[in-house]
Amino acid sequence: MRFDARNVPATFSICHCPSCQRWTGSALLEVSIQTDDLTWHGAEHIKVRRSSDWAERAWCADCGTNLYFRHTRQDKWFGSTELPIGVFDDATGFTLTHEIYVDHKPDSFAYAGDDHKRLTRADVLALAPFMEGKE
Repeated sequence: MRFDARNVPATFSICHCPSCQRWTGSALLEVSIQTDDLTWHGAEHIKVRRSSDWAERAWCADCGTNLYFRHTRQDKWFGSTELPIGVFDDATGFTLTHEIYVDHKPDSFAYAGDDHKRLTRADVLALAPFMEGKE
């Protein structure tokens, strides 16, 4: 499975919600790219699962790699695709901008630097109340 991406930002974020922890076995370190800026090669291998009433997750049925998280609800995040940072051939040079669900982060996780935003579950739900119930 391969992809081409245009307009890739130099930033990434981290999600510690229970759903991302189960999906990744850790936390989702993700780069947000506009869906229209992605081209998938081997798209016939992509399997998609609706993970809530407002989002979906996809993986490669051939190798098992987690490929993306995407909002399906028409909201302010619609139109972007969150790619795990590990799917990039070279993940160097990205800068952490924020962590969400930090109150769900295991106490053994520590990320360098204090110059990024940290939002709790309550902070996230204040921005997106529709996420209540199933992350």
